[in-house]
Amino acid sequence: MFGSIMLFLASVAVLHSAYSIYEHLSYLKALGRPEGSLPQDIVFEALVALVLGIIGSAIRTPELREVTWRSEMKRRSNEEQDPRLSFTTFAQRAGILPSSPEPSS
Repeated sequence: MFGSIMLFLASVAVLHSAYSIYEHLSYLKALGRPEGSLPQDIVFEALVALVLGIIGSAIRTPELREVTWRSEMKRRSNEEQDPRLSFTTFAQRAGILPSSPEPSS
């Protein structure tokens, strides 16, 4: 629950910082100075939103499962496992392929 709240706050902060950047750039354009750096409070707000989003998504993720052969075989029954070998036998192709190329005349 706490992770979801942090993700929501991070989303709101990102949207607010994007709106603030848009307003700042439109203000600079109205003054006739389209170049310039962003104010520090907008940059700080975007970085805080990034950190909140990373921490919120890390908290919200479910617990990791064990990924081993033993844990996989605990969940399967004997009927699901194929008792046959897992490779294919190939017939000998010596009679099909010629031993050496025949010279053409």
